[in-house]
Amino acid sequence: MKENSQSLSCVMIPVSDRQLLLPNVSIAEVVDFNSTDAGANTPEWLVGFLDWRGLNLPVISYDAANGGILTVPGDNRGRIIVLNTIGDGHQQAPFIALVTQGIPSQARLVEEQIRKLDGEAGPADLMQVEVDGEAAWIPNLEYLESLALTARH
Repeated sequence: MKENSQSLSCVMIPVSDRQLLLPNVSIAEVVDFNSTDAGANTPEWLVGFLDWRGLNLPVISYDAANGGILTVPGDNRGRIIVLNTIGDGHQQAPFIALVTQGIPSQARLVEEQIRKLDGEAGPADLMQVEVDGEAAWIPNLEYLESLALTARH
């Protein structure tokens, strides 16, 4: 039983050039890719808006928020992952949405399976880690939340 209490349910989330690693509890829901157009004169990282449970959530491209190119998923592969917010803006924006480039996968991890790497971090990255020999990034959720707060309309 002791081993089970030290493991954490996580999700690997595919984006364009990397995978993100988040704990399961940070995810409110994964939905099919479907958002309205962002419109003109909007930030490059804004994919559009998602009508979710009566809320109009800005959909963020992690790649573009990290200084890369906004890539909209094709071939029915993409999903939108709705995340619970944790930062100071939680009252104004309890949720944010990220577009993925595939279907997120579940993983149950223990501390020994994760090793911090010295990767070149972008503004949306908190740190790079290795999970069972595979590179992943832990996103900077507070940074992504700050972006979402600027996109409210």
